[in-house]
Amino acid sequence: RIRWALEEAGLPYRVESTPFRNRGEAHFAHQPFGQTPWLKDGDLSIFESGAILLHLGEKSEALLPTDPKGRSDVIEWVFAALNSVEAASQHWTLMHFFGAVDDSPGWKFVDSFLMESRLPHLERYLSGREWLTGQFSIADILMADVLRLVDRFDGLAKFPECRAYVARGLARPAFQKAHADQMAHFAAADRAREN
Repeated sequence: RIRWALEEAGLPYRVESTPFRNRGEAHFAHQPFGQTPWLKDGDLSIFESGAILLHLGEKSEALLPTDPKGRSDVIEWVFAALNSVEAASQHWTLMHFFGAVDDSPGWKFVDSFLMESRLPHLERYLSGREWLTGQFSIADILMADVLRLVDRFDGLAKFPECRAYVARGLARPAFQKAHADQMAHFAAADRAREN
């Protein structure tokens, strides 16, 4: 998400790896939960993807409009992507990832929460729209990435507007470059560990 935004905005950046298992106090000083990513920008250290994207949006009109209405609309959808859709999709995606899909009441609740309470409403909203708020923004980076993981497990099969929206996002040159660079970064880290 962060690389994608930086590529969309044409902002210079450098990526550093952090160890997965041995995260020390220096790591926790930047990210109190020991997660990634975090962004260092001068004296600022910012954690959480949404907060980082809002910060980057302040640096580029390609990510966040400057007019009050456009800005408000994007911020609203940033929170919707994180709180309304990702919160519903995260358990659904993890259960698919770990092969925990079954007939249990827990699975049925998780599945219906996403498939009946979230995606149908988003499907209707996206009908006739290219992007969430008119122009592509940080809200689209978040929403497309959240839905991309759902689509990985064919969760958008009954939601063609959502699926087409994700495809538009992933076809963007900035996403293509960010994704390729991130995969190359992971591959280089794997090679370094093997040596």
